[in-house]
Amino acid sequence: MKTALYGRIFFGASAVLFGVIALLWHDVQTWQNLGRIWKLPSGTIAGGCLMIAQIAGGLGLPFPRTARAASIVLGIVYGLFSLVCLAGVAASPATFDEYDSFFEQFALLSGAIAVYAANDANAARAAALGRGAGLGLALSTVSFTVAQIIYFHATADLVPAWIPPGQTFWALFTTIALGLAAVAMLINRQARLAAGLMTAMLVIFGALVWVPRLIVHPEAHLNWSEFALTVLIAGAAWMVAEVS
Repeated sequence: MKTALYGRIFFGASAVLFGVIALLWHDVQTWQNLGRIWKLPSGTIAGGCLMIAQIAGGLGLPFPRTARAASIVLGIVYGLFSLVCLAGVAASPATFDEYDSFFEQFALLSGAIAVYAANDANAARAAALGRGAGLGLALSTVSFTVAQIIYFHATADLVPAWIPPGQTFWALFTTIALGLAAVAMLINRQARLAAGLMTAMLVIFGALVWVPRLIVHPEAHLNWSEFALTVLIAGAAWMVAEVS
């Protein structure tokens, strides 16, 4: 079982982009919830090493000979990022943003696991890892759905006003679509289709929402990091779709 080459290229390129942006602009807008790394002993060095590892993993992902090793590297990086976000959950268990930050990283970890599963020669283990990656993405998608419900008006404001039939419609449509995708992956019914459609939706979201903002305000680091994170999660969803 091999993941599609174009999917690995997309996921790998997104990982490289995210890592490069974080190394270029070492500020809260690019690191966002991962800013806690700075507070650790030698946090600046540790964070830089993790981003370099992410770039290396992304570069190795497209090539069949290095895809498995690259998925391990990315799995370690996103696993550590998830643990960092769990510290935020433990510190503020009543704050939804902390959970959402965790599930963003957990979705990326699920994508790395999916690539590893696709390159595992043991069929039974590959199937189990693939199912685990699907469940991980499903739980993350539940969080994304809840986030759009909580921040519904902010989500609607992100939709370009020129797209008919209106911002509120598309905010509602994408929220329902995410919820349905989460259910499909959780119960393992049409999971591949759900993950694939979620990938397409995130790619379109990145193209219509964040690319125009990058063109108008290329100096805003937050626009770059949000774009990179959006396409990175899309890449992870693509990888999960391949093994579902």
